[in-house]
Parts: sequence; C-alpha cells; structure tokens
Amino acid sequence: MRPSFFHHLHPPTIPARQARLRYTLAAGGLAIFLSLILLVTGLLEMFYYIPTPEKASASIQTLTFLVPYGGLVRNLHYWSAQFLVIVTLVHLLRVILTGAYAPPRRLNYLLGMGLLVLAILLDFTGYVLRWDEGIRWALVTGTNLVKSIPLIGNAFYRLLVGGAQPGPATFIRFYGWHIFGLTLAAGILVAWHIFRVRRDGGIAVPPPPLREDQRRITRFELVRREVLAMLLSATALLLLSSFVPAPLAAPITASATASQAARAPWFFLWIQQMLKLGNPFFWGVVVPLAVLVLLSLIPYIFPKPAKPELGRWFPKSNRLAQVVALLILLSMLALTLLALRTTS
Repeated sequence: MRPSFFHHLHPPTIPARQARLRYTLAAGGLAIFLSLILLVTGLLEMFYYIPTPEKASASIQTLTFLVPYGGLVRNLHYWSAQFLVIVTLVHLLRVILTGAYAPPRRLNYLLGMGLLVLAILLDFTGYVLRWDEGIRWALVTGTNLVKSIPLIGNAFYRLLVGGAQPGPATFIRFYGWHIFGLTLAAGILVAWHIFRVRRDGGIAVPPPPLREDQRRITRFELVRREVLAMLLSATALLLLSSFVPAPLAAPITASATASQAARAPWFFLWIQQMLKLGNPFFWGVVVPLAVLVLLSLIPYIFPKPAKPELGRWFPKSNRLAQVVALLILLSMLALTLLALRTTS
C-alpha cells in the first residue's frame, strides 16, 4: 500500500509493545482530535456569536435554541473543551508514571506542560465568554486573586480586566485572548510538540539490545488504530452532546448578585476550596504556582528513569516522581470533590 499524507506524519514503524492502548491510553492522539473538533466547532459558533457584553449571552441562546443544529455544535465545543483538559492531564500523568520524560525528552515534557496550561486557560476564557450569571463568581473571584499579588497586583489587575472592575473591556480582552492569543500559542506549541516527538525518537523505549520484545508495527496499522479510536470517541462525544447540554444561565445584570452556591469551573474547584483556608494570595496564587513549578521540574530534580525500564508502567527507578505526581493529583481530586459537596 502506498502511504498517504497522513501516513507520512507517522514513523515507518514503532515498537509493538509501546503501541498498545493500555500503554499509550491514546491520550496524545485524542488530544489532537479534540483540538480539531474545538477548532471546527469554534469557527461555526463565530458565525452567530456576537462578541459584546450586551449581546453575547443572547446570541448564545439564539445559537442554542433557534439555529438548526446550533445546540449540538455548542455542546460539542463545550464537551470537547472539558475532555481536552482531562485527556491532556492523563497524557501528562502517563508520561510521568512511565518515565517517558527522560533525556532527550525533557524539553518536550515542558512543552506538554505548557499545552496543559493553555488548555485550561482556553477553557476558562471560553467559559467567561458566556457572559451570564453562571460565570460571575469565577470571573470576579479569579480576577481578584490578581489583586492579592504584592506590589504589582493592582497594576496587573487593571491590565487584565481593563479597568477598576470587570466590565466591557474585560470581555474584549478575554475574547481576544481566547480567539487569537491563546489559540495561536496553542497551535505553535502543538506543532513544536509533535515535531519534538519525532525528533526525540518517538515513543520512549529501551535501547534495541535491552528490549524484551523486538516486534514492531507499521504506520498503516498505527493509523488504523488511531482512526478507530477517533471514531469511538466521536461517537461517545456525539451521544453526550445530544443528551447533556452545555451550561447556560441568564445574562449578567448589574442588579443581580452572585449566589452562595456559585462556584468556579470544575478544573479550578480545588483552588476555590483552598481559598477557604485563609490568605488568598498564598492559597490562590502561591500554592497553584508551586504545584505547576514542581511538576515542570520533575525531569530535572528527580532521578532519571533507567534505560532498561523505559516503555513500561511504574519503573522502579523513578518511583519518587511517581509518588509526588500521584500525591498532587489525589490532593487536587480530594479538594475538588470537597468543593462539589459543599457547593451542591
């Protein structure tokens, strides 16, 4: 069979053992697939979305209830964004738990961390662009955290929201970052990340003399598996989007007040819960940044995985990195569940 353009995006062969679904979890390919869905559905939404504070929420309701298949497109965009954050986090965790960040893959690990941060920021800015009462608490509380930064907090806050408090200028800034700034940065990092995967030798595996299994699969088989994974995930996404609508609330009004049950988007709930512990700068800024820095430094401060143990789950040589990553994840999960319980 003559390889097509899509086949040429893949290496001619890859190790069969490390190509199994239970090793890769298909997280990298699914992240690319979800990004493409977000791009297409986002472009379709722009035909009806009116980017002004007065009309944004109403235009979303028009798209959802009056435009043929508009509600489905919006639901696909929303759920793809949520799953992109989850899949990217799973991909990062898989890299840590298999030791796949060892040199020469340290730079690509940092690019992956950058993509996770961008996925969260894109999700949050898109969440704010609903500009309805459902986002008020997260917008006000999230931007107020910037004020708590010593020395530069007030200046940074005015730069972020465009004034003394969130308003029309805030909306325009978030729209610009969502449509142009963050999307452009994500596109560049995705291309760089994929390039580095090929440049660094593809999937992390032991050197040939140390491999227990020498079998390899061709790029044709790899593409076939990827297409199957995309079809299954697209089917699940369509079913979910058909029966579970994206959140929608009444437009923001000056007279309305945030409900006591209001809460941040799910990926920031762990921070919301920590804010109840005390100082907002420490719990809302310092601790999340410390978690991000610690995860980013894993390839540099923890022992390198032994070459014979590459390409398998939970190698003994990087056990400390595994413990740190799992403790961070479990702590975030526990705080998230506690926040859901207290705000439900």
